[in-house]
Amino acid sequence: MKRDFEKYWYKDIREISTLKELLDGSAELYAGNPAFWVKREKGAPYEPVTYRLLKHDVESLGTKLIHMGLRGSRIAVMGQGCYEWIVTYLAIVNGVGIVVPVDKDLSAPEIGNLMAAAGCSTIFCTAAESEKLKDVPGIENKVLMEIYGDRTSEDEIPSAGLLTEDGSTVWRDLLAEGEVLLKEGDIRFSKADIDPEALAVILFTSGTTGNPKGVMLNHRNITSNIMDVCRIAHILESDKTLSILPIHHTYECTLGMLLVLYRGASTAFCEGLRYIVQNMKEAHNTVLIAVPLVLEMIYSKIWKTAAKQGKEKLLKRAVRMNKRLKSIGIDLSRRLFSSVHNELGGSLRMVITGAAALSPNIYRGFEDLGIIVLQGYGMTECTPLISGTPQSSGERYRKAGSVGVPVRAGEVQIIDKDEDGIGEILFRGPNVMMGYYNMPEETAGVLDSDGWLHTGDLGFEDRDGWIYLTGRKKNIIVTKTGKNIYPEELEILVNASPYIADSMVFTSRRGGEETVGVQILPDPDYIREQLGELPGEEDLDRLMKKVIGEVNENLPNYKRIRDVFVRKEDFTRTTTKKIKRQDNMEVR
Repeated sequence: MKRDFEKYWYKDIREISTLKELLDGSAELYAGNPAFWVKREKGAPYEPVTYRLLKHDVESLGTKLIHMGLRGSRIAVMGQGCYEWIVTYLAIVNGVGIVVPVDKDLSAPEIGNLMAAAGCSTIFCTAAESEKLKDVPGIENKVLMEIYGDRTSEDEIPSAGLLTEDGSTVWRDLLAEGEVLLKEGDIRFSKADIDPEALAVILFTSGTTGNPKGVMLNHRNITSNIMDVCRIAHILESDKTLSILPIHHTYECTLGMLLVLYRGASTAFCEGLRYIVQNMKEAHNTVLIAVPLVLEMIYSKIWKTAAKQGKEKLLKRAVRMNKRLKSIGIDLSRRLFSSVHNELGGSLRMVITGAAALSPNIYRGFEDLGIIVLQGYGMTECTPLISGTPQSSGERYRKAGSVGVPVRAGEVQIIDKDEDGIGEILFRGPNVMMGYYNMPEETAGVLDSDGWLHTGDLGFEDRDGWIYLTGRKKNIIVTKTGKNIYPEELEILVNASPYIADSMVFTSRRGGEETVGVQILPDPDYIREQLGELPGEEDLDRLMKKVIGEVNENLPNYKRIRDVFVRKEDFTRTTTKKIKRQDNMEVR
């Protein structure tokens, strides 16, 4: 059903249909503003790169790539999030060819498989990742990007024409040579016409050693989603984000990079997961785009710090007081929780999360501390956002288990509903992919003739049209009496225990009978704090079974967890920290 959610949406939207329009418009509107914050070396202070310089660098690199004969080529980009990565991405899609973002954590054979599937012969990568490419066949051009450099003004141009010992080109040499071409009047890139409907990005959903699925996206897919997200989340020109997620992933690239550039805001690059809190203090970011696992880690640290300082009860009282004051229109969050905010850089006002379900308790916990939480639901095939919790809505707190309302340009329907109204979520909109690259049968399997994408996710709508997820269609557990059990629903309950860092609910087969089982990853730090030491294997098993017993007390009999397995190692995860279910069936 198409509903009217107009009351939730912000209206100050600049219409764009291509990423070239996005960059040109932002470079004109915000020319002297910082677009990115970079470091000259690890541990150094952040320095700004302006929108004017960003556009200049994109045009310089794009001009050089055309001069090299790469127009119309498929070009891969791989490496840690950095300024060079996003400049390369924008240069390729805005007049050179088709960009193929690659996960830097893949093995050499997997990278070779993706490049062969997409028809890439050129790859941009960081020096740290280039070693694994030496045995990858088919790479004719390799360009090394530097994570730390001195590109903060147009006057700092390195000498050009240098090659590395293995014959790779250095990114800044290409940039300098492109600048020379621009000065000589080469306008082939800057005057290139962009077709909003033409293929611009091939984004693989996994590495795989078989036939990888390449999601085909065009400029219209991406720009329509950027505008729709900005209708839900009010990003300001003064905002600054800290980029912590894998940059090749559509969640980080579209929402953490391109959307920020569209709004004239800026991005600082995190130096690694272990440096998140330190970099937040250095960057003073106002917005954080993160996956639930990162938010759970930050939230846990807040309460552990309070407990160590003997201030846990004081913090709880302050939270209760703040709730009462908010109910009558008074918000003293910044004053009451100044020490918490200072630990997070002092400026954080909003968190945007997606890629997995966020516990309602964590959701409300951040909002209680005065930090807005916007939760989104999407997938690579939708560039990525399908729905989100509107920033302007006072219903966020009450509907903390929801992933919000559909984006403005899209619509949702739920089919094959069970007795509880739960069914598969279908989505249709301009942000839906063109299809899977060279895979017509796989495309037809998820995208019907009317444009509806079958997400494979299960959920329901409440009477206001807000969407709730219950799990993946392929993960559902069906009991012998025909009852449906959604593993993700149980995992939220299990993970609510501070003794547990993460869990995976699955079908456990024992003695020829199927039961509900759970694999548990204990939180050793919390257990040590509570018990004084980490118990032995048998005692730890008993403790975990006790925790699950307490969860079971509040569940109907058919949903109760019967088998408990305690892991000694972390789960195998995706780059966005989601558990790979099929790769974790064996307990380790």
